[in-house]
Amino acid sequence: MEERILFELGSVYRDNMRIKGYSFGKGEHSVCIVGATRGNEVQQVYICSKLISVFRQLERQAKIRTGKSILIVPCVNPHSMNIGKRFWSTDNTDINRMFPGYNLGETTQRIADGVFRNVNDFKYGIQFTSFYMQGSFIPHVRMMKTGFEDIELAKDFGLPYVFRRNAKPYDTTTLNYNWQIWETKAFSLYTNATDTIDEESAAEVINAVLSFLNKQGIIEYNCHEGYISKFIEGSQLVNVKTSKSGFFVRHAMVNSRVRKGEKLAEITDPYSGEILDEILSPTNGIVFFHADQPVIYSHTPLYRIIPTDDLI
Repeated sequence: MEERILFELGSVYRDNMRIKGYSFGKGEHSVCIVGATRGNEVQQVYICSKLISVFRQLERQAKIRTGKSILIVPCVNPHSMNIGKRFWSTDNTDINRMFPGYNLGETTQRIADGVFRNVNDFKYGIQFTSFYMQGSFIPHVRMMKTGFEDIELAKDFGLPYVFRRNAKPYDTTTLNYNWQIWETKAFSLYTNATDTIDEESAAEVINAVLSFLNKQGIIEYNCHEGYISKFIEGSQLVNVKTSKSGFFVRHAMVNSRVRKGEKLAEITDPYSGEILDEILSPTNGIVFFHADQPVIYSHTPLYRIIPTDDLI
């Protein structure tokens, strides 16, 4: 293993910010794995740390194939992570909306540029990231429709779902999108935690990455190959919102099977405890995502459901 500094940013009042990379093997730039770009993505850094431990062992056992190299970047935003702030600590900008970066631009543009120069020529790119809304997902591979995405290759992770959505204008400045434009096969992997550590979903995603790398001939690793992934388009999901504000009391959790008319949650008055709204499922299906804030505002999406034709 080689530890090196990919980018360093000077600071007047604090120690310099150093973005570190951990490389394994020698040869072609086979795969780059990036963890947190935001300061609250604790689960994402944790997954990278576990993978670094695994790759150390594989390297000692000569199970990283000859001519292949792996780079892991656990955290792109250590300053914000140190103070528990999601976005860049001084101007609240999102580094994952600054790629490919600009070395003469704003601070977060320079950080994105420094990182992207080190990761833009890998054959495969894997990013552990988080949703713009606080909540939990079924672990899945997420891709944007850019014309460069590879659905069949994404199924090699063996996660339950491969999810594709249409790219929006603001997506053009994300790491995943720019990786694809620079001809890297890019994948975003989601677990069901962000600012906490969830061992079960972390282990599932770690196994998925190792299985994928084994199938691509980058490592030798005998592991469970996971699920036969189901492909879903973002437009297929049914969004469920609330018309009231209050405490969010969940009844249905991620991966639950629900029936049309089944109670998913209640919104209660924070003072009186009165039930203000009962959230009912509009369809038979599987809960793909649910919000997990204790207090919810009106018209907030609470659930995303994969519709099914369950008849029993």
